[in-house]
Amino acid sequence: MVRALSAAPAAWHADPYTDALRSGRGPLFLRRPDGWLLPLEVERWCAEPDLADRTVLRRCRGAVLDIGCGPGRLVAALAAEGIAALGVDVSPEAVRRTRDWGGSALCRSVFDRLPGEGRWDTALLVDGNVGIGGDPAALLARVAQLVVPGGLLLAETAPYEIDERIRVRVADASGAAGGDFPWARLGTNALLSCARPLGWRPAGRWTAAGRPFVALRRR
Repeated sequence: MVRALSAAPAAWHADPYTDALRSGRGPLFLRRPDGWLLPLEVERWCAEPDLADRTVLRRCRGAVLDIGCGPGRLVAALAAEGIAALGVDVSPEAVRRTRDWGGSALCRSVFDRLPGEGRWDTALLVDGNVGIGGDPAALLARVAQLVVPGGLLLAETAPYEIDERIRVRVADASGAAGGDFPWARLGTNALLSCARPLGWRPAGRWTAAGRPFVALRRR
């Protein structure tokens, strides 16, 4: 299953996403085939960490792997504090911006081979990244391979209860869009239900600035 999900979605190389990261602003959306749109918070991703982000950063322990790091605000903030951190993202532009901010990043899928597998103390899945690959169970199983026994996963969940598997495209306001790819959205209860059978135990939950988060500990 891991290898089946290893190819980086070409959609994140598409011009709408790359252009938004280069400019540091949207609007940008995930668009479902029925026309439903989920706004993507490009401006927030390209800014300094906000108060909600800081609640995540304060909970990081040891070496940190930021999965789907985007333009790298969290990786750069950790690096500025002298904390070992690595971002991984399938977008070359996201990786470039992360490095420009002083963070370390690799252009790679989480399902590809990564440095330090099994030795990361903390993993991050923020900004909706629990949806990567459209299969949360496969993603959580992969993260369990990456962290140390007893390692920590800090994940952001949807701000309402949902458990959805969908296919989406990255689109801008003009209608330009990349190719479609699988994605998922999970509320807190759905994430906890998915995580427990995979050897993750709840270690905390909190909300900051309307954004809900969960801490999970690998058994």
